Amino acid sequence: MNNILLVISREYTQRVRKKGFIFTTLLMPVVMLALMFAPALLDGIGSETEVITIVDKSGKVSPYLAANPSLPYSMTDLPADSLKLDTDVKTFVVIGEDIIENPAAVTLYHRGGSSLETEALIKSDIEDAIEAQRLEELQLGDLKKVMNEVEADVMISTQKIDDDGNESSSSSLTSYLVGIAMTFILYMFIIMYGQLVMMSIIEEKNNRVLEIIVTSIKPTHLMLGKIIGIGAVAVTQVVIWALLIAAFITFALPEIAGADLFAELDALRAGTLDPATMKTDIGLLQVMALLSSLSYIFSIFGYLVLFLIGGFLLYASLYAAIGASVDNAQDGAQLQGFCIIPVILGLMFSITIGQNPDSSLATLLSMIPFTSPMVMMARIPSGVPAGEIVASLAILYASIVLIIWFTAKIYRVGIFMYGKKPTVKELIRWARYK
Repeated sequence: MNNILLVISREYTQRVRKKGFIFTTLLMPVVMLALMFAPALLDGIGSETEVITIVDKSGKVSPYLAANPSLPYSMTDLPADSLKLDTDVKTFVVIGEDIIENPAAVTLYHRGGSSLETEALIKSDIEDAIEAQRLEELQLGDLKKVMNEVEADVMISTQKIDDDGNESSSSSLTSYLVGIAMTFILYMFIIMYGQLVMMSIIEEKNNRVLEIIVTSIKPTHLMLGKIIGIGAVAVTQVVIWALLIAAFITFALPEIAGADLFAELDALRAGTLDPATMKTDIGLLQVMALLSSLSYIFSIFGYLVLFLIGGFLLYASLYAAIGASVDNAQDGAQLQGFCIIPVILGLMFSITIGQNPDSSLATLLSMIPFTSPMVMMARIPSGVPAGEIVASLAILYASIVLIIWFTAKIYRVGIFMYGKKPTVKELIRWARYK
């Protein structure tokens, strides 16, 4: 046990002291937030208000555009040929004389790149103008106003009920997105840190360091110490992320969101929110109610740690066996498909299953140890019975014992083999050695 602890300590301290670990751990949440908001910020910084010149041959559309502009429109009587030669006019639209009867009689001209958003707004405005003109010709009165008055905007407040009948605010979309985010974290950590185990063993094997180390420690103990030490690095990173998010929710989010929004959040949680007086969209409030709950955040990250430990131990033991069986990274890359394919399948199923987390397929894949970490983490934010979670974890951790027992036999033989890449048949034969 002391030898295993020494290996764990060495693998752990060697990696957490690296600048790369500190950099990714502290700045990764910031980078992820920046990537989420960068498109909106860049769009706001780089966008310029562009004047759209309108040539309305019918004379029926331009009055509506002038009265209800979504874009800065400029009306002109100049012919299209003159505007084509005027380099100061970047974008102009020519509307045909029979636009009311023939809505396709519209041509947009632009210099340089065309904006999809601008085209969509122009199309929408012209459609509204045609509809308004047709209603006026039918002499039905202000039908548009009547339709707006009878239009109903239903707001659904989603509440999740537990086995005791207690209610809590929920959001299906938010639960789905949180589940997919947790699944991607598991996918990234299992692949990244699993390959780290394999590469570390290959490097030590090529340097003949393993031959010296195994004189004072059993190969199986060495493999366990290496896997647990590197796995502890992954768990440390996840725990730090959870603490950073909790600190953001506690101290920064109230200042950013404002007191009024948090007052509505408190009313929503208490069930006293009046839809008639609220100033914030109910969907946004439900999202904020979930993401601003420390108990929700810690429970999600708690499950993430449990399935991360289980999934990593399962796959890292396979990576360790592969690393001990080969002499270089190229040969290891050919064999690690046995690890990567199940993880990718788990990720792919999770994206689909997250939309229907209570399906029979979701329950089945949650019990298969090679896919259960990803699939179960995609389901948990939407609400999964505690019995299913316990059963999934029990099967996963029981499978780990069998997988480690199998891969340890390959490891103890493989670390002394050089010069030949083993076949699957040879790996099975190694596992049978006593």
